[in-house]
Amino acid sequence: MEKKQNEQGKPHCLVLSFPLQGHINPMFQFSKRLRHTGIPKITLVTTKFFLKSVQNFPDACFKVETISDGFDDGGMEAVKPEEAYSRCSEYGSRTLAELVEKLRSSGSPADCVIYDPFYPWVFDVAEKFGLMTAVFFTQPNSVNCIYFNAYTKELKLPVMEDRIRIPGGFPVMDRSDLPSFIQDHESDPTRSEIMMEQFRNVQRVDWVFVNTFHQLEQEVTDWLSKFMDMRPIGPTIPSMFLDKRIPDDSQYGLSIFTPITDTCFEWLDNQPIGSVVYVSFGSFARPTVEQMEELALALKSLDWPFLWVVRASEESKLPKNYEEEIRDKGLVVAWCPQLQVLKHEAVGCFVTHCGWNSTLEALSLGVPLVAMPQWTDQYTNAKFVEDVWRMGIRAKTDDKKLVGRAEIVNCVNHVMGSETGREMRSNSTKWKELAREAVEEAGSSDQNIQEFVSALKLKFC
Repeated sequence: MEKKQNEQGKPHCLVLSFPLQGHINPMFQFSKRLRHTGIPKITLVTTKFFLKSVQNFPDACFKVETISDGFDDGGMEAVKPEEAYSRCSEYGSRTLAELVEKLRSSGSPADCVIYDPFYPWVFDVAEKFGLMTAVFFTQPNSVNCIYFNAYTKELKLPVMEDRIRIPGGFPVMDRSDLPSFIQDHESDPTRSEIMMEQFRNVQRVDWVFVNTFHQLEQEVTDWLSKFMDMRPIGPTIPSMFLDKRIPDDSQYGLSIFTPITDTCFEWLDNQPIGSVVYVSFGSFARPTVEQMEELALALKSLDWPFLWVVRASEESKLPKNYEEEIRDKGLVVAWCPQLQVLKHEAVGCFVTHCGWNSTLEALSLGVPLVAMPQWTDQYTNAKFVEDVWRMGIRAKTDDKKLVGRAEIVNCVNHVMGSETGREMRSNSTKWKELAREAVEEAGSSDQNIQEFVSALKLKFC
């Protein structure tokens, strides 16, 4: 009887993400790594509303359970941020506790919960049930460090200076290099405080994971490690684009949108090597009509062919008859398989909002960037792309906070055709190799995952 109980009690991890594609995909990929390393029992946990709304959820790979965030039928965007946060904490805590109880009753108890820091209340539930805890930051450590300094009051808010020195091995930062919730704290103090709540329990959890790798953010990671058990385990992109150690792991497995795959690759296959400007602002960014027009006219005037992802919700912002007018030199699609596009030999640079997943994907595949950050962590990511990793250039905004068409053209031509652009491509190739080495067997990220798996097995097997 005791042996049967031990077999059933092998490490069982709950993986609970914030319900956005850019948060779920990294945690899903991390789950694949854990399973490959020796944790076969993993349950993905998401909200009821997200599971209903997503087109494809990777339920074939892992068991999926749901909790409530208080908005099972949607409507979160219609209430004030503080109400949404409070309701999510209340409903989420209660329904997560119910899930843990259900799993215990079914003979498949959870041993550990890995959760997104946007849900700091998860720690309180886990502590109540005696579960091992791990928090997973899907943003880079440069951003984590800024928020942590704000949380501990080392960085005073609101930020008044134009030039800021931040503890943790940073270059001197302009105010415009900080995450939007920090640089514009006074315009939205509630959301700013919610962002800093990520660190409420970070010094009490058993493990702290982050979607980066040590060589990429060595100085800031070492600084943060003085305050928490910081473990880089990235890049969390499908294994077939990095180390190829997980067979058939060539897709994230989750997408809110349906990619226009055949059309993209039929077009790319007919373009010269290194000639294509790939443009995408991800799954969430919403550029203004004015910004979309400037970008559209810039791409139209380039001497380079371009592939532009414009989500269906953003199509109305395009100039009238635009797709017909650029048919001979460009392709506009509603969505595409980004990793495969970035890997394609025709792609020469990536015009991006600098969301962390897009940035890390480009870095892992050796593609230089033109950064056009829109909000939150993207400003800091763009700063590091240009001044620290030196694999791209940040487009400058005008007095109206727009990136004009001439600036976009200049930046693209700089990356695609200048001597500095060649240096950017060389640096991109260097980071590509270091990213692969980090997740290979005995690499820095792989060692951190191995240590976590060993600790779980030691405690629960």
